[in-house]
Amino acid sequence: MKISQFVGSRVIKTGVAIFLTAWICELLNWPPVFAVITAIVTVEPTVSDSIKKGIIRFPASAIGSAFAVFFISVFGDSPITYTFAAVFTIAICFKLNLHAGLLVATLTSVAMVDVIHSNYLISFFIRLGTTTVGLLVSTAVNMFVLPPHYTKEISKSVQTTAKDTGILIKKIFFGILDKSTDENTNKQEMILKLDKKSDRTEKLVQFQKDESKFHPLVGSEQATFLGTEKQLAVLRMIQYHLDNVLNTQMLDISWSQDERNMILTAVNELAASLQNPTDYNENKHQIQLNLLMKQFWEDNGDITTNNEHHPTHFTPELIILYELVSISNLVTKFCHCMDE
Repeated sequence: MKISQFVGSRVIKTGVAIFLTAWICELLNWPPVFAVITAIVTVEPTVSDSIKKGIIRFPASAIGSAFAVFFISVFGDSPITYTFAAVFTIAICFKLNLHAGLLVATLTSVAMVDVIHSNYLISFFIRLGTTTVGLLVSTAVNMFVLPPHYTKEISKSVQTTAKDTGILIKKIFFGILDKSTDENTNKQEMILKLDKKSDRTEKLVQFQKDESKFHPLVGSEQATFLGTEKQLAVLRMIQYHLDNVLNTQMLDISWSQDERNMILTAVNELAASLQNPTDYNENKHQIQLNLLMKQFWEDNGDITTNNEHHPTHFTPELIILYELVSISNLVTKFCHCMDE
């Protein structure tokens, strides 16, 4: 096992950033604590985030340092100095929308109170210097030491989400057609978990897009990333259709046992295709889709010719078939995403 897998790449990068920052400050004969604080909070998930937030944290730290110097010169080293330095720093940072720099600015402000006793102006510029060192070092470390790379994690997450979606498809439709005793609340919880997992994966996708500005993906890696991103979008749509089924009141289903078996076979095929996309069989899938479409139009014809139903009042059978056909088309798209 690699050390980066054991402790995490971000932990390693933070350690390297702290060491280099403290070492540079020692060479310059500057107190390293303020630079180290800045370095710790500036190691972000992506280089882009480090730069964006670093641009905000520098002026925020300057504000905190300025208030610390001012209130020390007025009140000296006293409780009111700590209070005013922190409160005014927070207020001004909020007013200027420097939220990303609020923490480091406030920490810098209160930490300076105990160490500044004279040469206030020089101390102010030294604090700006240490903040700059922390920002530059942590950004450089984030860029060159174990640079962020999320493609494998994204691909793995999409694969597990697809497998879980396949399981849920079987649970929902088998529960309806076999009159399973599984509660819908349990299935609804599964959809919510899939939604949360998709949210996390989409965040990783955004991280990777931001990172590509500095470490662009090339060749097959870029193609794989784009295909995986499309697959994630397809899974979102499948989850949407499953949620529609769960939120529709299903009364007694009037299909014969042969019709139920045909639909359950199609459900099994859809679930298997999501769980093992490499085993996806285009011809077999098309046959099942044609059977579903045939049943869909037969049931649709029954509605329009039956006086007991208004054409806009869809029966449970028609809803099930519509959602299954939609999911079937999405499964085809999911399995073809890597080929586009």
